[in-house]
Amino acid sequence: MDSARFVDPAALARIANLSLIARMVVQGFISGLHRSTVLGRSIDFAEHRPYMPGDDIRRLDWRLFARSDRFHVKEFEADTNANFVVAVDTSRSMDYGLRGVRKLDYARMLAGSLTAFSRSQRDRVGLALFDVDLDEFVPPSARHLDTVLEHLARAEPPADPSPPPASGGRLAGPLARLGAALGRRGLVAVVSDFYEPPEDVLDAFAALRATGHDLMVFHVLDPSELDLDLGGAPGFEDSGARFRDLETGAVLDLSPAKARAAYRAAVDEHITALRSGFGRAGVDYILADTSTPLDFALFRYLTERENRLRHRSRTHRA
Repeated sequence: MDSARFVDPAALARIANLSLIARMVVQGFISGLHRSTVLGRSIDFAEHRPYMPGDDIRRLDWRLFARSDRFHVKEFEADTNANFVVAVDTSRSMDYGLRGVRKLDYARMLAGSLTAFSRSQRDRVGLALFDVDLDEFVPPSARHLDTVLEHLARAEPPADPSPPPASGGRLAGPLARLGAALGRRGLVAVVSDFYEPPEDVLDAFAALRATGHDLMVFHVLDPSELDLDLGGAPGFEDSGARFRDLETGAVLDLSPAKARAAYRAAVDEHITALRSGFGRAGVDYILADTSTPLDFALFRYLTERENRLRHRSRTHRA
């Protein structure tokens, strides 16, 4: 069976076991990388390790095989012992899904796949779950893959709306506490729908940037949130609909057909402000609606990881 077709979020959502999902996605992704010419690595050799099924045969040391009659894989300095933590937004707005899978389900599959892939690269892996506070934290460790996947599988939005923070945006508090909890510098990936003013979102990352972590964000939205296409009948489009804010419970009545142009302009402005702001701050920004295949997100993560590790190697040699 072709594992690549399970990378589609809608197909994956029918599988109840998150650990199985993550491993299937990663195995298919790594298989694709082994067939590709873009598989990256650091040029700084560190050590050998015994060959394991699934390893890239291009990294076999054939000279060592000639001397020992055993297969060994070359490890490189940038391949070992990095810290990777994925932080997932579990707020009530993540409980939405109309034209794709629920945003939180997509975030869980994405976070699980990123973690499993990072562990396959010998990274120490950890997890943060947050709403208006840092609700759960699993510190990065070489032994925490199963723990991370278990916490992700249980993650759900709060039953009741959370009180808004006394000051600042909703992200500021949990990300500041995450920055304080993290020790050794590493890569932190934040998965959220970023439903607050762009300036508040960007300010919330100040604490993580100040501690020297490499940051990337996955902006997860349902396709209907991008274009206000709710798939209704013509009468529904014209007569209007009632919208309820999942975070506050506030209600708004409007006609999707009449509001669509202004809505799309506002969404485009919001996304542009986030993308440019994160770019200026040196944070990699990935917009992924819930129909985006997970291998796309994994490839973007791999590209960022390789760039970061190469930069670290050049800095170390300098």
